[in-house]
Amino acid sequence: MAQTVSVLVSPEDRARLTALLGDRNRPLKHIQRARIILFSAERLPVLEVAARAEISRPAVWRWQLRYAEQGVDGLLRDKTRKPGRASLSTAVVAKVLALTCSEPPGAVTHWTGRAVAARIGISLRAVQRIWEAHRLQPHRLRTFKRSTDPAFAAKVEDVVGLYMDPPCHAVVLSIDEKSQIQALDRTQPGLPLKPGKCGTMTHDYKRNGTTTLFAALNILDGTVIGRRMPRHTHKEFLAFLKTIERSVPPGKIIHAITDNYATHKQPDVLKWLADHPRWVFHFTPTSGSWLNAVEGFFSTLTRRRLRRGVFRSVTELQDAIACYIREHNRSAKPFVWTASAQSIFDKLAQTPVPSE
Repeated sequence: MAQTVSVLVSPEDRARLTALLGDRNRPLKHIQRARIILFSAERLPVLEVAARAEISRPAVWRWQLRYAEQGVDGLLRDKTRKPGRASLSTAVVAKVLALTCSEPPGAVTHWTGRAVAARIGISLRAVQRIWEAHRLQPHRLRTFKRSTDPAFAAKVEDVVGLYMDPPCHAVVLSIDEKSQIQALDRTQPGLPLKPGKCGTMTHDYKRNGTTTLFAALNILDGTVIGRRMPRHTHKEFLAFLKTIERSVPPGKIIHAITDNYATHKQPDVLKWLADHPRWVFHFTPTSGSWLNAVEGFFSTLTRRRLRRGVFRSVTELQDAIACYIREHNRSAKPFVWTASAQSIFDKLAQTPVPSE
């Protein structure tokens, strides 16, 4: 193209092009094309024309050819592009939505984008756009567990009431245990995070034993009382309650929120509670562990310290947990619960119940 086009500009065209350069109301693309033709008329090399016009060499060749074929008028209008593919009809969109929400054939459990595209006869990207517009994500699955506790409402009101309006001259503790925490050592050292690459860790590991963390989250100041033990029977739970008993100042009532694990209701535990009347246990509904505030601390501990940790022994794992709890307590903030009992009931009422 560069060798076949020789730009010859007539006096009339030069005047029009010069006028374009001085017209402030002209689009920048028109001024740029006029510069290309005027520079080319000076017999400058294409590379020099491209540098002065701040454009690529193929663009220089393209507008030189356009001027040779159509003159100045060709510079002032863009070529009509071929019409794009017609948008999908409402019927096709409805068919994609209905197919995605239906049971797939065969042994598979859900529809994929490629399977839907092949069945409907459209592109994968078209299916993805429809899914995005209607917020469909068949590749994702959320788990749930609806409580069947007959005293669900009463227990929710009791626990939420302690969170939102804790009694005076009392301590409110959310108590639970995180059992079977594994001390995992990787088979090879990982690589650290660096620009352009994420950190690495081998998928296989070596088990070095387990430990159980008993924790009590103080609702009033956000601090955590923790104790690491090898097992999680009623004996360890009772020993943990004694630890809390020694750490809470005398004269304060202890309201303990815990779940319905059998260890928490073992006869020896109940007997100890009867001998210590300042303790009041509040049980969350069955299948309602999300009401136990200390579960949030366990989640943070797992994500921030345990999941990517490398532990060569149980002792090393226990030391890491103790260090994390100390750091947490230094910057602890009061626990804030914002959902009222009524808002929880309203949300559950809006959630459809799956048929048996």
